[in-house]
Amino acid sequence: MRLAWKPGRGAVPSMGWQRRGGGGILTMPVPQEWRGTSMQVCGLWPFSIGSGTPMVGVPFGRHLLTGSTVCFDPISWFKRAHLIANPSAFFMGLPGLGKSSAVRHLIMGLAAVGVHSMVLGDLKPDYVDLVRVLGGQVIEVGRGRGRINPLDSGAWPASAGDLPRKLRKELREDAHGRRLTMLSSLVHLARNAPPTDREEAILDRALLVLGKRLERTPVIGDVLDVVRQAPDNVREVAIDRGSLDRYRDITEGLEATLAGMLSGRFGDVFSGQTTTPMDLDRPVVFDVSSINENDKALEAAVLMCCWSYGFGQINAANALADAGLVARRHYLVVMDEIWRALRAGHGMVDRFDAITRLNRATGTGQVMITHTMKDLESLASEEDRAKARGFIERAGAVVCGGLPGTEMTALTKAVTLSRVEQDMLTGWQDPPTWDSTTGEEGDPPGLGKFLIKVGGRPGIPVKVTLTPSELDVNDTNKRWQA
Repeated sequence: MRLAWKPGRGAVPSMGWQRRGGGGILTMPVPQEWRGTSMQVCGLWPFSIGSGTPMVGVPFGRHLLTGSTVCFDPISWFKRAHLIANPSAFFMGLPGLGKSSAVRHLIMGLAAVGVHSMVLGDLKPDYVDLVRVLGGQVIEVGRGRGRINPLDSGAWPASAGDLPRKLRKELREDAHGRRLTMLSSLVHLARNAPPTDREEAILDRALLVLGKRLERTPVIGDVLDVVRQAPDNVREVAIDRGSLDRYRDITEGLEATLAGMLSGRFGDVFSGQTTTPMDLDRPVVFDVSSINENDKALEAAVLMCCWSYGFGQINAANALADAGLVARRHYLVVMDEIWRALRAGHGMVDRFDAITRLNRATGTGQVMITHTMKDLESLASEEDRAKARGFIERAGAVVCGGLPGTEMTALTKAVTLSRVEQDMLTGWQDPPTWDSTTGEEGDPPGLGKFLIKVGGRPGIPVKVTLTPSELDVNDTNKRWQA
């Protein structure tokens, strides 16, 4: 209560005057807040207010300031609530604060409404247990575990005869583009240098030759055979001036690189057809945790192949649905630890963008996950760094966990953050307190806390709430258990 102003008294303090008759109070009472529909609370007018937290999507957690329920997932916010212009989210935060648990929560919630999730490369693994619980498919990729064909274009060839001619042509060209991008990426990773323009033209022409020659999906060994056989149309783009010896000299380096992909540093991972084809009718995770984290080239190559294969399958599923051959289905694509592929070499940002770029027409949600802006800012060139920041800028929603203060300068270039929001994020990355009674650390202050940002709107601070049924599949430290 604010008393009437009288001359000589000055402004009334917010807590009143601490004297007799001054209206002073020691604490400000905070009324309880309850949420209800307009039909349920209409009789409480004028003591009801509109809520600013969305109620469309997966129940994500509780608002840190009001305690109200916050619902969030990129597909529902785009399709039903129209809150974002792009069905994608970019997660960022320090390790151990719950990024993977939050994304698993989204996967489980979307599964309840029929959205299948694709985890295209699980490095730890963090998602295998959840996908198994959901009745999904676990595909192992790694030396001695399972192969993945970088040129695999998905499930559409089996039904190609039933597709309209125009759609068959579009799918064929899309598959060819993905194969060329993936093959060039592997050459880049194998050499730690991009292929030359002439070598890309040779690969392009060799893939076209195989497209006419083979009824099955080609493999890298088929491309190597075409390069060695030196057909006229391949020699034409090699510009060998009619000399076969000159052709051999031109293709010697490319031939050696392709041969090395079938063994050597990549082992048998890319040496044949995909061991376990993807099933589009259930959730799927590519378990690549058997790859040593120090084998960065193989790790990045497998991630790129998983991403390319997954997006190729989605295009195939959409084409079959457009033709009325299968039911329409939406997917959520999860790409974790994207920095590992981006930092594999100069130019990998362009190849990543070419493989993963989606638009609203595909009916697919997308989640990218990394730790900090330094993962993107540490790329080799300013050009690559600018393109990598574009992944964040184009995301429909940016979800930030605890981050150090040194991140704020780079982060605010891509996301509008107020000073209060910056302080909130840096406060969440503080270390946990030590309980001298139990001799153990408590939970970190930022555990499970995230700030959902959409454009320049004020962020929504939320504490992710996990249900009891989720706890068993959210232990990411199993190897530390007795």
